[in-house]
Amino acid sequence: MTTLLENSVGPAAPAGPTPKAAPGRQGRGWAVFLLLLPAALLIAAMFSYPLLVAAWRSIAYPELGAQNYTWFFGGDNNVAVLLRTLWIAFLTTVICLAFAYPYAYLMVISGKRVKTLLTILVMVPFWTSLMIRTFAWIILLQDNGLINEGLSLLGIGPLPLMRNTTGVLIGMVQVLLPFMVLPLYNAMAGVDMRLLQAATSLGARPSAAFLRIFVPLAMPGVLSGCLLVFIQALGFYITPALLGSPTEMLVSQYIYAQVNGQLQWGRGSVLGVVLLVTVLVLLAAITALGRLGRKQGATASREAT
Repeated sequence: MTTLLENSVGPAAPAGPTPKAAPGRQGRGWAVFLLLLPAALLIAAMFSYPLLVAAWRSIAYPELGAQNYTWFFGGDNNVAVLLRTLWIAFLTTVICLAFAYPYAYLMVISGKRVKTLLTILVMVPFWTSLMIRTFAWIILLQDNGLINEGLSLLGIGPLPLMRNTTGVLIGMVQVLLPFMVLPLYNAMAGVDMRLLQAATSLGARPSAAFLRIFVPLAMPGVLSGCLLVFIQALGFYITPALLGSPTEMLVSQYIYAQVNGQLQWGRGSVLGVVLLVTVLVLLAAITALGRLGRKQGATASREAT
């Protein structure tokens, strides 16, 4: 029987040696490295070097020592400025998320024409200068501006919409809202809506299917948008300077006052270093939350299928 099979199929091919890696792969790896080297050097020169200089000045100006850090942590006003900056950045992120989530969801479930219109409305702020938008808000929010005049006709106001936290939040939310909408839309567009239909067909309420399936699967977009908005809000200068109050300055304004107003390079560098360390700690926390969100999304997907 074995002889017949050998005669019909043919002799088995001898086992050859294990194929070796192509000799050109290592060369391609070096080629990729050389192509990335200019970008890596540019990043090192444009970002790493200034950070190292700021860190050095924080301990070397006006003399070598920790006096600048003692000044920062020893002054209640300095810590208050940092906490105020974190708080306003947090509020801006929450407000942007509250507006962007239903907007991005509407973009996902809308037809092609409505989706195109909503996308254009999101992109319009990128076509306008930040300075122009901020001055437009000054015209709208001032005591005799268009908004307060409209409220006066309704018997409300005038309301203090400028030179306070309210004006800063309005301006920052308007600028940063697209940075929340776009990541949310990208994540939501990747969610298979048939999972929600399957859940409802199996007896789940639409709200329960949305909360237990759609929300976890869209969580990476939420975290990405929150990260983009929060980090950018920490470094805002123009909007808080024009719409806010000098008595409620943020870290960016405080750095400008220390460096340009008082020529305290060491103190300005300390403010930048402390803000950078705070951002890195928050990034680590958000990364951990992102991993947890991805695990929940994978669990929800397995449960739905």
